Amino acid sequence: MNSAWEQHEAAVARLRASYAAIPAGEPVRLAKRTTNLFRARTATSAPGLDVSGLTGVIEVDPAARTADVQGMCTYEDLVDATLPHGLIPFVVPQLRTITLGGAVTGLGIEATSFRNGLPHESVLEMDVFTGAGEVVTTRPGEDLFDTFPNSYGSLGYATRLKIRLEKVPPYVRLRHVRFDDADLLAKTIAEVTLSKEYGGQRVDGLDGVAFGPGEYYLTLARFTDISTIPRTGQGPSDYHSGQAIFYRSIQERETDLLTMYDYLWRWDTDWFWCSGAFGAQHPLIRRFWPERLRRSDVYMKLLGLDRRFHIADRLDRRAGRPLRERVVQDIEVPVENLAAFLEWFDEEIGMRPVWLCPLVAGRAWPSYPLEPNRTYVNVGFWGTVHVGPEAVEAPKNRAIEAKVHQLGGHKSLYSEAFYDQETFDALYDGANLAAVKRRYDPDDRLTSLYDKAVKRR
Repeated sequence: MNSAWEQHEAAVARLRASYAAIPAGEPVRLAKRTTNLFRARTATSAPGLDVSGLTGVIEVDPAARTADVQGMCTYEDLVDATLPHGLIPFVVPQLRTITLGGAVTGLGIEATSFRNGLPHESVLEMDVFTGAGEVVTTRPGEDLFDTFPNSYGSLGYATRLKIRLEKVPPYVRLRHVRFDDADLLAKTIAEVTLSKEYGGQRVDGLDGVAFGPGEYYLTLARFTDISTIPRTGQGPSDYHSGQAIFYRSIQERETDLLTMYDYLWRWDTDWFWCSGAFGAQHPLIRRFWPERLRRSDVYMKLLGLDRRFHIADRLDRRAGRPLRERVVQDIEVPVENLAAFLEWFDEEIGMRPVWLCPLVAGRAWPSYPLEPNRTYVNVGFWGTVHVGPEAVEAPKNRAIEAKVHQLGGHKSLYSEAFYDQETFDALYDGANLAAVKRRYDPDDRLTSLYDKAVKRR
């Protein structure tokens, strides 16, 4: 056994010891300082699980195109280990500090999901630390493995995952195609997802942005060895260290070229478009904003300060603006219902822009029951809406939940949810979740998915 595996075993031993130190009857949770969740965590004085040694890549096998990765390893560190071999995970979520275990238990997504599904679909096996304090190795087809995606720690925490890797060239050519009609946009998404081509050219990555009614773009990515844009001879763009901002480039140019590395993190530098809330997109401020701090995790910390001190609310009160409702969601609807959702969203919510990302699940996954081999589109929107005193009742979020349900879709659970227990169980197969939880967490040490995602304390 090499040192990396020995270090992994030692880290698991520390994890077990930290579990043993949690008093009986106290809830089991991670001792983790950072998070990509947008819902409050339940406060507790009990110590958490020590996962500090589970943050790395154990081994990359370039010949087999696999990697053994610890559960708390970020995709940034994972890509740093695989890309020198010309390999990347099948799906690399948009933000650098999302962990592999988090993406599997919480459903990550990105532009390769229209052909590669979701992150858990390229996992070959994983070790899960359960509520019973045991490490269980589980594989596709077994109840714990199949129920784990979208369980958000209610069934345990992944300590090791063995994943498949994809061979990639050094560069990515982009083509930004505008659509004025949402129905045509949806039809094109369905066609590209089926054929993996557009205009006779291979498509390796597919996502898009709705900037507003009548202004929709699909970004078609083609992985390539060519280091310049044909005809112009222009080299790769830089949306990290300079003044240029990626999402704005979608409206400004029809073609682009990025290195594979910069393509993977094109959304992280400005947290999609959300960095504008902190002034990071203002030319004068951006000039002096250090490159190393142009990252989603930095903006997340700034958001935490705003939540703690209610800075935005105080400014709104001083300016006489209505109270804000935070609307931070990712939802999925069948592609044939995308136009209906966008039309409704524009009229009822009015948030601009929103992200579009097609996906196809290769098989059924009970905790997030998408129909296999059916094209869905993830719609992501992250911001606030001025609604007035009723903001505390979350009317916009509740309306979104109802509309998504009506259109045969689902919503991710990293943010606020408001479903009653019966509806929640129907949408996320609560009966199966409960049965699997009883098997691997017989003393009910782990918080249930409904309590994590919906209940307020």
